[in-house]
Amino acid sequence: MLIKIRLNFRTNRVVRNFIFVDLALLAGWGLVQPIFSIYVVRTVSGATLVTVGIAAAIYWILKSILQIPIANYLDRKPGEADDFRALVAGLLVAAFAAFSFGFIREIWHLYLVEVVHAIAFALYVPAWSAIFSRHVDKDRVSFDWSLDSTVAGLSAGASGFLGGVLADQLGFTSVFIFAAFFSLASAFVLLLAPDVILPKKQAAPALRDHTPKDLGQ
Repeated sequence: MLIKIRLNFRTNRVVRNFIFVDLALLAGWGLVQPIFSIYVVRTVSGATLVTVGIAAAIYWILKSILQIPIANYLDRKPGEADDFRALVAGLLVAAFAAFSFGFIREIWHLYLVEVVHAIAFALYVPAWSAIFSRHVDKDRVSFDWSLDSTVAGLSAGASGFLGGVLADQLGFTSVFIFAAFFSLASAFVLLLAPDVILPKKQAAPALRDHTPKDLGQ
């Protein structure tokens, strides 16, 4: 018996844009992952692998704590304008954090940038998830989420390899510059097309003349 499998990759405009945003952001940070520990140990004065572990703990713990009150705040606000602003802010802060990694020379610099990194993703994750969840295709919820996960995973995997190549050929700083660029690209995609999320303002309805036509006759 022949089993036909048909794949339909069609999604609505919002889902497509948000998958691209996720792809670009995670591709950028995927560049950093394979070289980060080596970079810190080689570049930061007095840093060890324990330092790297502490930096990772600062990021994950602070992000996990902050994103709950941020999510609660966004949920209390009607509409998606607040989610949109939080999303763009998170992407811009993420770009700043990625760029700042190229300039750390002391351990406290590393920890401070990890705090900024945590704030960026604490803004990004709730805002992105809120908007994406509201706009998934109603009859293709599993597919939309799975497509995002697949695209993000493939981009992170490819950029992980490229991150090592860039660091080897062009130096560590180039990796952080590219990571910042991808974060900025994600923000600009949203800023150049806010109508994808934010509803257009409708013009005020024209006043109708209710004067009877036969008045004065």
